[in-house]
Amino acid sequence: MVAAASVVVAVGTATGMHSALGDRDGSDTVRPASADGSTGVRTAPMVPSGPASVSVSPSVSAPASKKASAKASPSPRKASRPPAEAPSTRLYRHPSSQVLDWVQGNPRDWRADVIESRIADRPAAVWFADYAPASITSRVRAVTSGGAAQGRVPVLVAYTIPDRDCGGASQGGAPDLGAYDAWIDRFAAGLGSAEVVVVLEPDSIAQSDCLSAAGRADRFASLARAGRVLKAANPRARVYYDAGHSGWHPAAKQASLLKQAGAASAASSDGIFSNVSNFHVTSAEIAYDRQVLDALAGPSGLGAVIDTSRNGNGAPPDGEWCDPAGRKIGRAPTLNTGEPRIDAYLWVKLPGESDGCKGTPGTFSPSYAYDLASP
Repeated sequence: MVAAASVVVAVGTATGMHSALGDRDGSDTVRPASADGSTGVRTAPMVPSGPASVSVSPSVSAPASKKASAKASPSPRKASRPPAEAPSTRLYRHPSSQVLDWVQGNPRDWRADVIESRIADRPAAVWFADYAPASITSRVRAVTSGGAAQGRVPVLVAYTIPDRDCGGASQGGAPDLGAYDAWIDRFAAGLGSAEVVVVLEPDSIAQSDCLSAAGRADRFASLARAGRVLKAANPRARVYYDAGHSGWHPAAKQASLLKQAGAASAASSDGIFSNVSNFHVTSAEIAYDRQVLDALAGPSGLGAVIDTSRNGNGAPPDGEWCDPAGRKIGRAPTLNTGEPRIDAYLWVKLPGESDGCKGTPGTFSPSYAYDLASP
């Protein structure tokens, strides 16, 4: 099997604000930047606790990459790390996450400054991975209204498709597609009217081979419907569909699957996402995503977003997927990539949340976070 993107366990994760690097030297790691643009480790201000309606669920968190890649990524070139740009103010950092809880509870820990400045102080996606239809609208609204109040863009992950993860470590979701459609309606009702990014169902398209042909068609119909519902509820919502990653399906095959799921229609889609919870270098993802978009042959405005949260050193040569050693955080989240057709670099998987080897899947591991964040 080739590498799936993800393992889940979160309803809310978040971090702070830094812009991405515009380097072209092949290095994907970044230095922390203080407000004046310096690159030393700094102590960020304490972050208030988030509202109860969006507190982290005890049952779910951001997924991990599950399976070994079909092919190992080439080792990135050794290069000095470029200086960071001024912090971005466009992406929203939700004030509730496991890493923020750890930083606030362990201010004297020797790892705290590095984890705080390089992970906790950056914006990350907020996951909605538990099937809780009664509360989903209010929890989504709490995040989107928080972003709107600051004039910043939240990133939400909808992750309750039935049979998700093909029964693997992230199994769960809605009981059936009818229940999922109703859940999406309630999710959409919380989107508000300000700009928001929705990462729609990691692994749902790239990892659909476990379904029968009829089951896959039904899933893709629900995904197409989901995109239409989300964009109708908030025309400023940007909805992205699952493209796997550069070490998984060939671009033409992935585009064919995406088209069946509605990703080529402007009524439901703004493009694709790749590398969620995985480790492939940004340059490989850019090239792959452009190939997928070309093959998708949708409207010219379709773009891609890339998860750069843990791809600073690329994918392990041996294809290890579970908390592999030697990985580093990648380019900082930004909506200004400087790359045509690449709409954003995002931290979808929160660095430090375990894939299941450094701790229970989805739980925060300070040792793993420090390893990822240390220079």
